[in-house]
Amino acid sequence: MAKNHLIVLSDHYLTFVKDQIEILSESFEAIHVFIPYNPLTELSRILPLRYLKQYREKNLVDSTDIPLNIHLHTIPLIYPPVVFQSTSFGDRYFHEIEAFIGRNDICVDLIHAHFTWPNGYAGARLKERLAVPLIITAHGYDIYDLPFRSKQWNQRITEILNTADHIITVSGKNQACIQNLHVHTSVSVIPNGFRRDLFFPRSALDCRKHLGLPDKNKCLVSIGNIVKEKGYSYFVDAVADLEKKDFRLRCYLIGRGPFARTLSRQIKRLGLEESITLIGGRPHHEIPLWIGACDAFVLPSLMEGNPTVMFECLGCGRPFIGTRVGGIPEVISSTKYGLLVDPGNPLGLSNAIQCALEKTWDQEPIVAYSEQFTWKRLCEKINAIYQSAGP
Repeated sequence: MAKNHLIVLSDHYLTFVKDQIEILSESFEAIHVFIPYNPLTELSRILPLRYLKQYREKNLVDSTDIPLNIHLHTIPLIYPPVVFQSTSFGDRYFHEIEAFIGRNDICVDLIHAHFTWPNGYAGARLKERLAVPLIITAHGYDIYDLPFRSKQWNQRITEILNTADHIITVSGKNQACIQNLHVHTSVSVIPNGFRRDLFFPRSALDCRKHLGLPDKNKCLVSIGNIVKEKGYSYFVDAVADLEKKDFRLRCYLIGRGPFARTLSRQIKRLGLEESITLIGGRPHHEIPLWIGACDAFVLPSLMEGNPTVMFECLGCGRPFIGTRVGGIPEVISSTKYGLLVDPGNPLGLSNAIQCALEKTWDQEPIVAYSEQFTWKRLCEKINAIYQSAGP
């Protein structure tokens, strides 16, 4: 049976979800994307609740240059944070989507849920109600952390995954987590990817000029949510160590999150205000310029699934300096592409950054290696799974 109408359930319509869906849209008549949204987050407009800003409706959706056959629907659900992890929340989310589909007479041939909770749960309920195939992508915390928090979570995530017709996950390490559950559904490892039309080699000087950055200092860039798990406090300590060795760096951290204020205090305490700048969130189309401006890209994460920025970095021909967590070692498999250290090790990170800045990198093999991670290549594999799923 031809599958012309896809519905996608996701926490957001940003970066890796947006890019993947927009490539896949070439194969569908219509795609409807459902995103749960808590209107209480809008309180951050008037109250000093900065950690809620990233969850406001406008920050969950990037509709820039969206194809005409993709339709975005935010589903408003008012709830305190503690309720998010309850089955009742998953049921409310499912019922709202089901009612929306019914009211608008939306045709559904296939469901793809990103993240096991709550989207995988709602997708499993919809599959039973609509009798259509379900694909679930397990990305990160939803598979390496959530199922192992308690016996209840273990059972819940296992049931969700066993309802799916096929599971996609982004790394071999995540696949091993799935194997530790009693899951019988077939699993494919398909990493995150990048858009070749956005991420390609550029002149560092041109990028710095466009962004108004100095062109003489060595430049490091990192992009991610400013949360404790990203390990940025260790990055700051590493830069402090490099400053003692007379490295004069300009480091730019791009992203927003609840750890930003703590990080800013650490930077000030160590006297690194001239060396490290917290840029905040930037539009996705600007990210290639920031990566293109750097001498090396750094991601000091304490835990990861398979970070999209790693692939974007490689696509731009820049070396990736990161940690041995999640699926990162599966991708940075050679020192031709970057350098890895153990997480939570500022001295090791400092040494790796120093090595990267003193090394002459060959851009050509980095770019050639990255070609396998373009969304165009990866979506061919996803489409094959779609066509083989269900009746």
